[in-house]
Amino acid sequence: MGAHGHGQEHGHGHGHGGAPGEALEPLPRRTRRTLTAVVLVVLAAAVAGVVATWPGEVPSASTTYVGAQTVRGDVTGTRMLTCRAELAEERLPDGTLPETVECPEARVRVDGSAREVTVTVPAAVFHGGLSAGDRVVLTEYPGEAGGPAVYAWEDVDRRVPLVVLVTVFVVLTVAVGRRRGLAALAGLAVGGAAIAFHVVPALLTEENAVVVGLSSAVAVMGFVLYLTHGFSARTTVAYLGTVAGLLVTAGAAVLAVDATHLTGLSDESAYTVTVLTGAVDLRGVVLAGTLVAALGLLNDVTITQAAAVWEVRAARGGGFRELFAAGMRVGRDHLASTVYTVTFAYAGAAMPSLLLLRLYDQPVGQLVNSAAIAEELVRSAVGGIALALTVPLTTALAAALVLRSRPAAGPGAGT
Repeated sequence: MGAHGHGQEHGHGHGHGGAPGEALEPLPRRTRRTLTAVVLVVLAAAVAGVVATWPGEVPSASTTYVGAQTVRGDVTGTRMLTCRAELAEERLPDGTLPETVECPEARVRVDGSAREVTVTVPAAVFHGGLSAGDRVVLTEYPGEAGGPAVYAWEDVDRRVPLVVLVTVFVVLTVAVGRRRGLAALAGLAVGGAAIAFHVVPALLTEENAVVVGLSSAVAVMGFVLYLTHGFSARTTVAYLGTVAGLLVTAGAAVLAVDATHLTGLSDESAYTVTVLTGAVDLRGVVLAGTLVAALGLLNDVTITQAAAVWEVRAARGGGFRELFAAGMRVGRDHLASTVYTVTFAYAGAAMPSLLLLRLYDQPVGQLVNSAAIAEELVRSAVGGIALALTVPLTTALAAALVLRSRPAAGPGAGT
């Protein structure tokens, strides 16, 4: 096998490929070593970035009243009352305060207690279908001078339906995807852990947002892709294409955020973060969020492109031009569908802001200029730019590498 195999390998590396339908053997050893070295360098750089930006002591801002505790209970009844409008957020679109506003209440039997308490409920929660038997979460404040405790509305208790929903998702993913489904869930868990233990704390300690987002994303995708799709040249092409797409995303996001002067203060949660921490640069949060959001998109596209080129080569053969052209035909369709899918996903996320802006009947130009809509437009545009550049790059890399494979020597050869 030694000299003969090497001669075949060398000859094929400069040819047009095997006949259509022939199985392909692994890439030549030198090519595999080169790819492995490149991947290891990329992963080492990502790990170094994670280590360099690993957060120290994360600031804490407790908003819990001393002595207060969270309790749960069951709603036994609800009723609608009216009260005088006094808060700024209760103003009408013309700026005036209405005479009265809705003040719904709920009676709740607290767990471990036979008595019922009455709490004021947000009108949106009441109209959302709050009724007897629903589980809710309250905050219990100790009474003054030994008096009875005071209760305030906190939220609906969603734990049981959420557990059921997630369980169904996991079961169906494993049942349909089998080993790959299980691997994808493991990768999802790793990605969630990276966001929870690296990205979020690092942003709160004001580490460089681009380095944080890139290092975590590159490291996580290396683990996820190889775990889910196995160690192969196709997976490596997809991984390197994803890394290239993330670099493009980072560069485009920095330019776009700077040019549009986005501050990240587009919702109440963002504003609260700045108040509680005092110094978090939310512009960096926008950048890191854009990188994290791009992960799934780029992964989907690069895996598809690599697989498409390999399948075309196995089915039809051909040289670089033919493989690249065939791969791009798949890529254009995928790119088109992904772009509007991403845009609609971001539009769905910004729906509350769209409703509010429509109520104030602002001109289209003013609506687009608002921070909430501008952020979603920037994310959509940056994602589109990254996808548009990643598709041909991944396709070209896949076509170049698949031509390094040679037809299997016989029925027993590996693929």
